[in-house]
Parts: sequence; C-alpha cells; structure tokens
Amino acid sequence: MDTQTLDTEAVSAFLKDKLPGFDAPITATKFAGGQSNPTFKLETQAGTYVLRRKPPGQLLKSAHAVDREFRVQRALAGTDVPVAKMHVLCEDQNVIGSDFYVMDHVVGRNFNEPTMDGLTAPDRHAVIDDMNRVLAALHEVDIDAVGLSDYGPPGHYLERQVARWSKQYRASATQDIPSMNRLMDRLMSDMPADDGQRTLVHGDYRIDNMIFEPEGTRCLAVLDWELSTIGHPYADLASVIMQWQLPAGAQGRGLMGVDRVALGLPTDADFVAAYCDRRGLARIDRFGFYVAFCFFRMGAIIQGVLKRAIDGNASNPERAMQLGAFVPMFADNGLKALKSDK
Repeated sequence: MDTQTLDTEAVSAFLKDKLPGFDAPITATKFAGGQSNPTFKLETQAGTYVLRRKPPGQLLKSAHAVDREFRVQRALAGTDVPVAKMHVLCEDQNVIGSDFYVMDHVVGRNFNEPTMDGLTAPDRHAVIDDMNRVLAALHEVDIDAVGLSDYGPPGHYLERQVARWSKQYRASATQDIPSMNRLMDRLMSDMPADDGQRTLVHGDYRIDNMIFEPEGTRCLAVLDWELSTIGHPYADLASVIMQWQLPAGAQGRGLMGVDRVALGLPTDADFVAAYCDRRGLARIDRFGFYVAFCFFRMGAIIQGVLKRAIDGNASNPERAMQLGAFVPMFADNGLKALKSDK
C-alpha cells in the first residue's frame, strides 16, 4: 500500500466547499515523521494546512485513531494546552481510502532531539521549562468542561493499558523476545493500587511532538494525539523521563551520557520536581513503575511499526526497520526501571 503519496484531486473535491483555497490545484508534501499516521503539508492559494490520515491496509483494532486525534485537539482549543486549529474530519474511506483530518499548519520550530543543537543553554532551559508547563496544564484540564469525560473508560488506567499493549504486542510480534515477556508479566504482577487520579493524558508526550515559536521558547502546539485518552497523569511525565534515558543522537534521541549542566538541561529529578510544584504535589510514589510502563508501551508501539514495515504498510519503511531493532533495548530498560521502583 502506498503511504508516500496523496490523491490531491480527491482531497480537493472533498474540501472545496468546506475550506477556502481547495477549489484550485493544491500541492501535498509528506512529512518525514508521522510513523503511525502519514502526515502531509497541503499548500493552497488561500493558505497552508496539514492533513493526517490513517494508513491504508490491515490495521490493529483501535490503532491509528485519527478521529480521536481530531476530537481531543478541537476540545482543547481555548485551554492552556496549545494545539493546532482543527478544520475538517473525513470518515468516508471512499475519498482517499482511509479516514483523515485537516488542521492548520503551525509555523515554528520542531526539535527532533532533546539536546536541541544550536540553541543556547538559557534557551534550552526555557524550552524544557515550557514543556513542563504545558504538561502540567494538560493534566489540570477540566475534562467535564471541555466535553471529554467519556474520552476514556473508567477504572484502572495502568491495568487496562498493560493489557491492551500486551495484546497489541503479541499480535504484531515477529520474533520471541524473552525480556518483553518478563516485562509484561512483571508490570501486571507489580502494579500499584489505583489512586483515583483521572486526567487527560497525551500518551506520547515528548519534545519532538511539539512546535515552538520560530524565534522564542514558548510552545505553540502539541502534536500527535493518537494515544491520548483519560488516564493517569504520571504516565505522561514518565514518558518524558523514559526518552531522556535513551542514548543521545538521531536513533535514541535521548540524553544518556549528555552533560546536562553544560547544555542548560534539567536532571530527571529536577523536571519531576518542577512538575510537582506546578500541580501542587508533595511527591510521586513508585515512579519507577511508570517509567517501566512507558518503556514497555513504546517497545510495543515500535514492534507494531516494524510489523507494518514487513507487511508493506509502514509510512517510512527504512526508519521503521531501524526502530524495530530497539524493541529488546526498551524491554531491558523497562526491567531496569522496575528495579529502581520505590
């Protein structure tokens, strides 16, 4: 299935009466990112937009939910959580072969790695602090007021997530990885008691899913809401720390071995403390479990990306194959995080 091109004529025909500028020829350029849902920049005579679609082909149940992405971002408009303006959701697969939505193109800077090469130390510090501010604001959103109280089922979020991603992982497994099996078992057996916290969560909160001011350090939009739901806020916080514990560089995109003081970057503990201060929390118990959960979930996600590459449905096949090699490392890191759990 072709995920690299877009039927611009079909898109124009669908949108010509819904958005300005689509009654004339448009151009579509695929973004290199967007492993899960292929994403395109649409340039029209009236302005620039972004189209995000489900990939074609056989998909795992509940995956690639662009309708949920559209709903949550539209609900967050006007809150302290910056998002792109949503325009149109198309659930008619006859148009281009899968569901898609169109949103504003947010002009700004995207940092693929948390080292943010080229920035000064004070600017790095300011960017990460705003990342922290937005995360705390996300978890303070009144889900009833924005119409998202039914955006996720009630009950134990972590238990549901571990069960869901264990099922998804097994459905997309291409080899036996003993450490992933052990991690899944440990997460279920060592799970903390449900403390009743229920907030909106992003599900993949990290710096490369954010757009910042072209010349400043303030976040203009949080992107890629596919995994968002109503759940436990500490999972989002742990996902940031999880990424920072990965190797630095284009592959791991982490901070392992990086001199954070020299770069103006906070320690893991400082970032967690700033988050707690913003939300009025005294401390976070058993944080290692949440980090382990995030390593497991990301391992399951990239296993799915690898499976789509093997099946010919990946958005970026070469990148997908590279990512797939990291699944054992994510499992090992998850087991290490559990050992540090207190």
